[in-house]
This record gives sequence, C-alpha cells and structure tokens, in this order.
Amino acid sequence: MQKIKSLMTRQGLRSPQESVNDLSPIESFRIPTKEELRELHEEPTDPQAQQEIINSIEEVYFSNDSFDIVKYELERLPPVLSLQELEEYRDKLKQQQAAVSKKVADLILEKQPAYVEELERVTSLQSGLQLAAVICTNGRRHLNIAKEGFTQTSLGLLANQRKRQLLIGLLKSLRTIKTLQRTDVRLSEMLEEEDYPGAIQLCLECQKAASTFKHYSCISELNSKLQDTLEQIEEQLDVALSKICKNFDINHYTKVQQAYRLLGKTQTAMDQLHMHFTQAIHNTVFQVVLGYVELCAGNTDTKFQKLQYKDLCTHITSDSYIPCLADLCKALWEVMLSYYRTMQWHENHDQDEAAVVSSDGNNVIGTEENSFDRNYVKKKLEHGLSRIWQDVQLKVKTYLLGTDLSNFKYDDFIFVLDVISRLMQVGEEFCGSKSEVLQESIRKQSVNYFKTYHRTRLEELRMFLENETWELCPVKSSFSILQLHEFKFMEQSRSPSVSPSKQPASAISSTVTLFEQYCNGGNPFEIQADSKDDETEDVLASNGYESDEQEKSAYQEYDSDSDVPEELKRDYVDEQTGDAPIKSVSRETLRSRKRSDYNLSKVNAPILTNTTLNVIRLVGKYMQMMNILKPIAFDVIHFMSQLFDYYLYAVYTFFGRNDTFESTGLGLSSSRLRTTLNRIQESLIDLEVCADPSGTLTAAEERKEKVPSPHLSHLVVLTSGNSLYGLAERVVATESLVFLAEQFEFLQPHLDAVMPAAKKPFLQQFYSQTVSTASELRKPVYWIVAAKAIDYEQMLLLMANVKWDVKEIMSQHNVYVDALLKEFEEFNRRLNDVSKRVRIPLPVSNILWEHCIRLANRTLVEGYANVKKCSNEGRALMQLDFQQFLMKLEKLTDIRPIPDKEFVETYIKAYYLTENDMECWIKEHREYSTKQLTNLVNICLGTYINKKARQKLLATIDDIDRPKR
Repeated sequence: MQKIKSLMTRQGLRSPQESVNDLSPIESFRIPTKEELRELHEEPTDPQAQQEIINSIEEVYFSNDSFDIVKYELERLPPVLSLQELEEYRDKLKQQQAAVSKKVADLILEKQPAYVEELERVTSLQSGLQLAAVICTNGRRHLNIAKEGFTQTSLGLLANQRKRQLLIGLLKSLRTIKTLQRTDVRLSEMLEEEDYPGAIQLCLECQKAASTFKHYSCISELNSKLQDTLEQIEEQLDVALSKICKNFDINHYTKVQQAYRLLGKTQTAMDQLHMHFTQAIHNTVFQVVLGYVELCAGNTDTKFQKLQYKDLCTHITSDSYIPCLADLCKALWEVMLSYYRTMQWHENHDQDEAAVVSSDGNNVIGTEENSFDRNYVKKKLEHGLSRIWQDVQLKVKTYLLGTDLSNFKYDDFIFVLDVISRLMQVGEEFCGSKSEVLQESIRKQSVNYFKTYHRTRLEELRMFLENETWELCPVKSSFSILQLHEFKFMEQSRSPSVSPSKQPASAISSTVTLFEQYCNGGNPFEIQADSKDDETEDVLASNGYESDEQEKSAYQEYDSDSDVPEELKRDYVDEQTGDAPIKSVSRETLRSRKRSDYNLSKVNAPILTNTTLNVIRLVGKYMQMMNILKPIAFDVIHFMSQLFDYYLYAVYTFFGRNDTFESTGLGLSSSRLRTTLNRIQESLIDLEVCADPSGTLTAAEERKEKVPSPHLSHLVVLTSGNSLYGLAERVVATESLVFLAEQFEFLQPHLDAVMPAAKKPFLQQFYSQTVSTASELRKPVYWIVAAKAIDYEQMLLLMANVKWDVKEIMSQHNVYVDALLKEFEEFNRRLNDVSKRVRIPLPVSNILWEHCIRLANRTLVEGYANVKKCSNEGRALMQLDFQQFLMKLEKLTDIRPIPDKEFVETYIKAYYLTENDMECWIKEHREYSTKQLTNLVNICLGTYINKKARQKLLATIDDIDRPKR
C-alpha cells in the first residue's frame, strides 16, 4: 500500500488509468499475457478457494522487498531433477501467483472510488494555496505603504519619552543601592547588641533587594559582601548557641532560636546544640580537673594541658580529690540543668505555637512545616537526654577510677559515695537512667576500699581486744543503737538512692525533683556542713548520782589515777585512717567505772564495753555504706559477720577455752558452738603468724584475709579467788557478746532487705549458726569459774575420812557437808561482791549456781564411789548427808529443781539393788563413770551380790566402757 500511495503522489492529478500506465517497470504490476488471462479465467472464482491458495503461500514470500525469489527457489531444487515434479510445482506457483494477482486487482477496484475522491480534495487544496499566496502578496504591499507613511520626528519623540522613564527608574535604583551600601554599619551595630533576629532579617531583605539590581556590576560585589556578612552572623550565632550549654538564659536563647528560624535552619541549630553540649561536658571536666592538678603540682614544668583527660585524672592528689569531685559534679550539674531548661523552653514554646495555630489555620503548608520541625526538635532533645547522661557518666567514671581510694578516711569515702549517689539520683530524674556505668565504677572502688578498710578495722579490733580490760562501759538503761550517730540514717524515711548524711532537709520531700528545686538557683552538690557535729549522743549513764554535787564528791575518792595504764590515758587515733577514737577511755570514764559500785545493779542497763561499742559503731558505718551502695551489700554483710565472728572467737579464747574442763563430757559446748568456732578458726584466724612467710601466692592471699588470734591483756587477772577468777570481766565479756548478738538480731530485717536473693542463705546461716550461739558461750565460760570457786578436792579428802561401815543409824550429818555449804556461802558472798561492780543478769547467776551445784553433786558421787566399805547404815548416812546439803542449799539459791539431784540420789539408792536389777540399772545409767559403777558393784559384794554375780556385772560394765575407749 505504501508503494501505491507514493506512486499516486508522484503522478499528480491524473486518471487512475493514466496513473497505472505511467508506473515504472519496477513498481508496476506486470500485465498478464493472454495465456495467463485464460488461466485466470479457468481458475475457480470461489473466494474461499482463492483464500486457501493464498494461505498456502510460504511465509518467506511476505518477508521483505530484498528477498530474492529466484535464488530461494533454485536452492530448494532437489539434487535429482524430475520434469514432472517441476511442472507440478510450477503449476502450483502459477496458481498462487494468479490468486495473488486476482486479489490485488480486486482490492484496486474496490478502492478506486476513494482514490478519486482523494484526488478531488488535493485539487481543492491546491486552489486554496494559490489564494493564500495572493493575500500574502497584498499584505506585504500594504505594510510597505505604512512604513513609508511615518516620519522620523514622531519616532524620536517616542524614543525620548522612553529614555526619560528609564532614567527615573535608574535614579530610584541608585538611591536603593546607596542605602544597601550603608547597611553593613547597621548590621555590625545589631550584632554587638546581640539582636540576631533583626540582623538576619535586615540582611535577608538586603539580599532580596540586591537580587533585583544584580545587573549592576557594583551590586554583584555587594551581594557577595552580604553573603559573607550572613555567614559571619551564623558563626556568631553558633557561638551564642554554645553559651547556652553552661548558663541558660531565656531571652538569649529565644533570640537565637528566632534567628535560626529566619535562616530556616531550626533542625541544623538543634544538631549544633547537641554538639556544643557534648563539647561543653568535655571542656568543663577537663578545665576543672586541670585546675586542681596545676594547683597541687605547684611550679613543675609538666605540661598538663597536653595530657588526655584520663591521664590527667591520675594526677589528682588525695587532698584535692573530694573538692575536685564536688566541683566536677557542680559543673556537670550546670550543663545538665541548662539542657533541662532548654527542653522546658521548647515545651512551652510548642504549646504557645499550637495555641496560635488552632486560632488561625489559614497557612496549612507553613503549619505542617513548623509541625515537622517541632517534632524533629522534640525527638532530638529526648534522644539527647541519654547521650548527655552517658557522657557525664563516662567522665565521672574516668575520674573515679583514676585514683585509688582504698586509703581514704571513712568519712571522706562516705562523702564520695554521697556525691555519686546524688549524681545517680540526678541521672534518674534527668533521663530515667539507672546509671549502670556509675554503679559499676563506684562498686569497684567500694569493694577495693572496703577490703582495705575492713582489714584495718579487724586489726584495730584485735588491738582493742588485746588492750581491753573488760570493764563495764556505763550506758543508760534506755540505750539503743539508734541513738548512735552511725545509725541515724535508719530513722530517716527517704529514698535509698539519696545519701544518708549531709542531706539537705529540703531534699527529703520526694515530690519535688532536684531540677525543680534548683532550677532558679543553688546547686545540689554544694558541700553541706555536717549536722552531726552539732548533735550529742545522750547514751552514757549518770552512774546513779542524782546531782552534780554528789557526782563531784564521789570523784574526790578517786583523784589518783596512778593505777591507770598509760596507753589508756591518751586518746587513740588510727594513724592509717586518721579516724577519731570511737570513745576514748578518759579519766572520767575510769572513775565512773570505779564508783559505779552496786548502783548499776539497780537498773537494767545493757552490759557492754568500749570494744563492744566500737564494733556496733563499725556495724553502723558498714550499713551506711551498704545502704548507699546496695550492689556491694553481700560483701559488706560478709565483713560485718567477720566482726561478730572475731569478737565471739576472742571471748571464747580469753574466757572459755579450757581443755581440762571440756574433756569432762558434760556437753558444755554444743556441737553447733564447736562447729562455729572451728569455722571461724579456719576461715578468719591466722594461726601461722610466726611461721615461715615463704609459700605459694595463693596461701599468701588467703593469709592476707585472716587476722592473728588475739591475746588477753595482762591487766586482766583470771587467777584470783577473791574476784571469783575474773568473774566480773567474764560477765562483761560474755554479756557484751550476747548484747552484740541481740543488736544483730535487731538489724536482721534491714540486712535481709538489702541482701541479694541469691545470697540470702548465707545470711540465714550466719544468724542460725553463729549469732544464735552467743548465749551458748555462757556455759563454758562460767564453768571455769564454778570449777575453781569451790574446793572440790578438799571435799573429797573430807569424805575419804568418813567411816561408812557404821553399825547403827546416825542422826547427825558429816562434817564435809558443813564444809561444802560453807564453800557455797563463801561463793554467794563473793558473788554479791562482784555484783556490786557489775550487774550479774539472772541467766548468768543461774548458770553459775547450776554449774557449782552440778560439780558439787558429781563430787559427792565421786566421793561415794571412793568408799571401800559401806554398810546399810552407812548408805542411810549418805542419804542423810545429801538431804542436809539440799535443805541448806535451797536457802542459798532459787534454782529449782536442784541440778543433778537425781544423779546423786539414784547412785545412793543403787546400793540396795539385787543382782538382776543391778545389771539392768548399769545398762540404763551410762552417765556414771566406769570407776563409779565398778565401785558400786564391789561395795555391794556380800550383801545382795555374790562373787559370780560380781564378775558378770563387771563384765557388763567393761562391755559398756569398751566403745568409749
């Protein structure tokens, strides 16, 4: 079809017949010959048959114009040619050609009307174009006439008028340019006045005006100058923004934010602000620490400015550590407070803007943009909270770990804990952080410090115990450990994170945060004057004197203190820590001890010594530290338990250890007490002080954790019978231990509350196996007194002189009973004398009487067991003696029933048993010794027992005794 159309275009307006005749040989259709026409007529005219013939033509014939049909058909010929096949194939091609030619002819005939119509339209178009050419020619002619009709004068007038208008506009432009030239002076003035929004507004207006006149060469220079000025304003604006980090000023910050908003850089300003806060933290801590380092270093040539902050912290001296820490926290507080006030400003500003937008919602696009900026700033500020606090923690952590605090005084270290605890409270209020970094660093320092401190305190306790004279420290009957300064923190109802001492009264209220409290001034890290110095402990007793005159007269009897050891006259000060004495043993204290006499027995005042009070105060200090820093609670409680362990072990070593009496088998020391003492000796007591120090490193470390066993002071005399072998000292020592155990029982709920759940079994075991055994120590301690207070050997000698084989019943008891009762009366008198010096509690008195009576009864049995011959009348005399003893004894003591009464009576009555009863009795009563049982059998020989029975009973006794060997 394209060929046909191009042919029609070339032929012009001709008849279809002419057009067909003029076609080129290449492009024209070939005219069929007569033979072909005949064949065409012979071909079937059925359209469907023709279409099938056309469809049978191969696709390659329709490919493109460059297709070589002859070459294609020649290449398809078979190698062996057959004429018949060639003719058949030729006929087929002719049929296909005829079908195609007929189809083309039909299509041409079908489209001929349209072809004629299109030729007519082309002819009409040609006529229209000729008419248009005529019109254009006329138009040009008329334009030439109009051009020749205007004169040069009228055009000159128009040109002059136009020039006048241009000059007027130029004059206005020159005046504007002159004004722009002078704006730099005004901009400088506004920058000096810190009117950043006005300066930026003016600069932007000038830039807008300059862009209007940019075609002037002078304006291009002015435009670059204004751009430089605007960049200078941004630099000064950045400097002004950095000032916000240390000292927030609302008016100043408002101007800065307005300026950044005019620049369209609100988000950039927020990014810069966070960079400045980070830089401010670094610069602040560095300058504070550098100032103290240079101050303490003096005129050394060391260039500390070039050191890293971490290295700089290692140059802080012990004396300047606490002031530097306080100033460091103050400076960091100022930075965090500025950040807090910045957030407040944005919150208030957002509320004001939201109120304005709600009242006027015309500019929707501007509102959405401002809302996006506000959300960005809000999220940036909220995210910056944790970043700022993390930077603060890392700086303080570096400072904390830069110095070894193990040799600090206790009060100084507590102050460090106070400051860090307050800082952690600031962090929790600032961003809700638990301050894990600070907690871990202060935990490391605390554990390190506490090990050294505890080691020193144990050595100090050993020294106290070795110099302790075990005299009563007079305190009021209402004495409570809560009255001591060290336990004042337990009475304060406050948050555990707040420091226990040096706490401002206004900080007790938990409803007001530190940021709200100090927002308008002040600093939570100001060093507070210790209020404890103005308080007094009202714990010492008045010693029974109702007036100062009576007390003064009593002093006169004890003016001489020549018998006071020199080391007790002077106050004790720890050279390592500088701690003041817990309570120095003054002359007044010694006098009060001397004149206390029996008055103390009138009141139920606690029995304790200066050393006991020292241990209690140490426990209070330990609990203070534990209360501030709960992560080291287990370590602190473990060390507290060692204080109690060492005190208990010392009391036992001084007053309760006696292998002779422990071997009696009377069960004086319970298995629990023996286990506890063995555990203490293995874990805490260094028994190799004088041994060769060479050994493994592990052994040296283990020994470092132990303390040498204490030695009783040579001033304490335990061998005098007049003082009941140091009974007063024994009572003070043992009962002070019991009092100390009671205080630990009182503190158990507090310790249990801070103890980690995984370590609570240790606390429970400590209380069940150690604290509860304190009262059990009374038995072995007072048994020694009871064993020496009465002369049991003398009683055995007197009983040996008695004749027990009498023939008649006696009505008078023997002399040894009176001697024994006299011993008891003397014991009772000496006990009363001791009670005038020291109040003897009822449990102590009962134990002493019980021990003495038990020993006396056992001595009676031993005396009866030494009898060689005894008659029935003699046995009756034994019962008479014992009944007399019991009757008189019950007047001396209130103990009921009399201890071991059945022990004696059963032994005496055993003389009357027959052979069979005797054998059963021996098997049932294993509390008697082999000697006593053997003597019983020998004495009974000839009365109720014959020799054969005697051998049998002795064999039974031997069988019973064999497992004991």
